[in-house]
Amino acid sequence: MSPRGGPHGMRNPRDNVSRDTKGALKRIARLVRPEWPKILAVVLLTLVVTAANVATPKLLGDATNVIVDGLKASSVDFARLARVLALVAALYATGNALNFLAGVLVRSIVQKLGFDLRRDAQAKIDRLGLDFIDRQARGDLLSRVTNDIDNITQTLQQTLSRIIDSIYTLVGVLAMMFWLSWKLSILSLAILPFGLAVTIVIMKKAQPHFTAQWDRTGEVSVLVEESFTGLDVVSAYGLDADFAEAFDEKNDGLYESSYRAQVLSQLAMPTMGMVTNLQFVAVSVAGGLQVLSGSMTIGGIQAFVQYSRQLSNPVQTLSSMANMLQSGAASGERVFDFLDSPEMPDAGPVRYEDVVAPENRRGTIEFEHVSFGYEPGKPVINDLSLKVEAGTTVAIVGPTGAGKTTLVNLLMRFYEVDSGRILLDGADTRDMTKRSLRARMGMVLQDTWLFEGTIRENIAFGREGATDDEIVEAARRTGADRLIRQLPDGYDTVINDEGSGISAGEKQLLTIARAYLANSDILILDEATSSVDTRTEMLVQHAMGSLAKDRTSFIIAHRLSTIRDAHLIIVMEHGDVVETGTHESLLAAGGAYARLYRSQFAGRAS
Repeated sequence: MSPRGGPHGMRNPRDNVSRDTKGALKRIARLVRPEWPKILAVVLLTLVVTAANVATPKLLGDATNVIVDGLKASSVDFARLARVLALVAALYATGNALNFLAGVLVRSIVQKLGFDLRRDAQAKIDRLGLDFIDRQARGDLLSRVTNDIDNITQTLQQTLSRIIDSIYTLVGVLAMMFWLSWKLSILSLAILPFGLAVTIVIMKKAQPHFTAQWDRTGEVSVLVEESFTGLDVVSAYGLDADFAEAFDEKNDGLYESSYRAQVLSQLAMPTMGMVTNLQFVAVSVAGGLQVLSGSMTIGGIQAFVQYSRQLSNPVQTLSSMANMLQSGAASGERVFDFLDSPEMPDAGPVRYEDVVAPENRRGTIEFEHVSFGYEPGKPVINDLSLKVEAGTTVAIVGPTGAGKTTLVNLLMRFYEVDSGRILLDGADTRDMTKRSLRARMGMVLQDTWLFEGTIRENIAFGREGATDDEIVEAARRTGADRLIRQLPDGYDTVINDEGSGISAGEKQLLTIARAYLANSDILILDEATSSVDTRTEMLVQHAMGSLAKDRTSFIIAHRLSTIRDAHLIIVMEHGDVVETGTHESLLAAGGAYARLYRSQFAGRAS
């Protein structure tokens, strides 16, 4: 066995597709635009905070001059010194308070963005067809809607206010530096371009590795999801070492891309640090000469040195934030790539109730010359025409790959037909919204699905607003009530998504009770008894009998013993209906159904 190598269906690092980093950042900016009042407040608050921070070095320089002048005159003006220091303290306190408030607003903006992205991702999943989901590695999809969205919010959380603050600080510090000494300011600025040039080169080198980092995070998620969901099969076939080897390969790729991205991005900080140290030395020497010549005071050079040190901070911060934004943009590309994926068309706001008169709502299904293939040129259903009257129990049988489940998928509009049409009570299902169409149908699948919660909640999932009495009645009608009451907490017993603590047959009874509670006109049973033992099958069969009563029912079954009493049996081969009839008539005909039956019951009397 060779574990799957990575996500497919959407772009990955091997696709040779150019990434639109700027486009991702612009789209993120458009998403936060509705929060402009909060953003404006952050901008204004940050302006006040920056002004306070920029003013303090000059005030501290003034305090130094008060002391120096006082020492020269043998009398320090402590009252003036106290006023200056009190002003500095007030500015620091005000700045910290406003900075905290700006941080609260930024968190509000960012968390709203994360909320919107997760909501949009969930809505997208609801709109996507099974054909899309089936082509994707689900671990990668999960990584896009969890890890990548978290990375986007974390990136904005750490960069939004700091970028604004850095720009304000850069402007304010430069203004103060030129005010104090234009000569020293030109000297300081002459050294900066070298650091900026190196930083830009580093950013360009790091971006592909940030993109690869989040793509490979998705690949690792794919492998972990597959190893967990298939743990029993992996262990049974002794494939632990194979999965471990595949995981090591993907993990090594993630390590390599993450390591390179982080190492390259972190080079910006020591580069700017070196530039800052050169700037400090140059300013200190030139400033000392100006003090000796009398063109600057000691307090003035002290303030200028502080400003020159502050000048490098916003530059370093901006270069660091630029690298972080590249990481966030890489995640943004992956999230938007998913959100822009093609969707199954819906007919719009036309409900079943809008196109079918009340007197015609019975559950009659008709397939008219339906053809369908999962891939162009490879049909699975060929020109199928079939009518199922309301209240009829129809069994669909045939060998694997005959098109049985495909028929049901088309009926539910999980896929769209290539040609022909499917009618529900005389109306084309494509003229109805998928939600209103599926509201008329209940499904019980071979693979039971339960979520983490109580048994009561799992059954109630079949119909919103169901009362406790209705839940218990559904369980009683389908034979699940007696089994549920034997559990320690009865209907309040908590089960997880794997249904731990209850058997496969008991899980199936719960899903049948859920379908019974839904009270749909049409019932679809897809291999509902194939994974249970013979004794439990009798319980499930009885439950399905109660469920199917007075409903139009489609039963897909390999066990032909479970469909003897069906009103109509449809035999499919290679996408075609080759026989229809009752159990007795089809056996008497001696065709495809008879061959299937004999293959299952060889040596037994019919």
